[in-house]
Amino acid sequence: MEGDVLLPFFFERYNGNGRHMKFVDEAQIHVKGGRGGDGCISFRREKYVPRGGPDGGDGGKGGDVWIRARENLLTLYDLRLKRNYRAENGRGGQGKQKTGRNGEDLYIDVPVGTLVYEIRPDGSNVLIADMDKEGKTICVARGGRGGRGNIHFKSPVLRAPRIAEEGKEGEERHLRLELKLIADVGLVGLPNAGKSTFISTVSAARPKIAPYPFTTLTPQLGVAMGDYGERLILADIPGLIEGAHLGQGLGHRFLKHISRTKILLHLLSAEEISLERPWEGFELINAELAKFDPELAQKKQIMAINKIDILDNAQLVRLQKVLKRASYHIHLISLATLQGVEEVMKRLWLEVKGVVPSHIRLNRVIKG
Repeated sequence: MEGDVLLPFFFERYNGNGRHMKFVDEAQIHVKGGRGGDGCISFRREKYVPRGGPDGGDGGKGGDVWIRARENLLTLYDLRLKRNYRAENGRGGQGKQKTGRNGEDLYIDVPVGTLVYEIRPDGSNVLIADMDKEGKTICVARGGRGGRGNIHFKSPVLRAPRIAEEGKEGEERHLRLELKLIADVGLVGLPNAGKSTFISTVSAARPKIAPYPFTTLTPQLGVAMGDYGERLILADIPGLIEGAHLGQGLGHRFLKHISRTKILLHLLSAEEISLERPWEGFELINAELAKFDPELAQKKQIMAINKIDILDNAQLVRLQKVLKRASYHIHLISLATLQGVEEVMKRLWLEVKGVVPSHIRLNRVIKG
């Protein structure tokens, strides 16, 4: 499926069983409520009742189509394989004033964090629901009303009506579903800061890693496990650059994924900092986040400078002295040697979950 041009992008997540699962960010589907059942034309036929009159029952209502949020789902991929959804039709009415059975409702399960847009005939997209909570449901297509049987059309003038209504068609809509990642920690930073390597180091995810900017073209998820099955979900957002809020680089497409994370881990590479003002790179990205969404700039951050193993002793000492005088608390780490990584992970666990696992598992990652 990696060559399928229909997929806007996909990313991987470790599912706990040693395998990776594909993620699809968007899907378009067509939904239609069930058609209502037809009304029945029938007349009472009983012994000694030669003119019993009309007794045709009503048709049943067509089923509704609902979208329901589920935490156990991770992807919209299945909705790209099946794009048309229709609820069950209502059954027709029967004699003896029997109403037809209503059609069963159809539930379409989506991951928590899915935005539901209606695609209007003019091509515009209108947000109709934010599936942000487990079990949240919304009806996206009502079923059609059942037709009335001929019992409703009798009158003093028309005592034997041979008239009944047809069931109404159900509503139909074209929908676009967009999954916003709901991760605990969002990794942001300049290109080649080491975000993919960080994900690989602290989880079982294996995103592509290479020593050049924009290696990560799609969001990546990694899951760090606690002592009793607790999960710390980290999202690696593709590298941002100055002007990302205007669509430059890769930022504009993926900045939306940061908005629902609980905390940001902001990484810089020691290759790209000034030893006199090492916080300038952090300020650059924070300015981009603020331009895209002011609330993002207010989200709590943990800042870290990666690749300190490339600095000699004199440079490292100088950097440490400068940071002591800074108003920021910035961690110094090396994903190559794992120096400082455990400390950062402990702080992330504490900030997000309020508990620190007894053992932080780290992986040495070979780039390539």
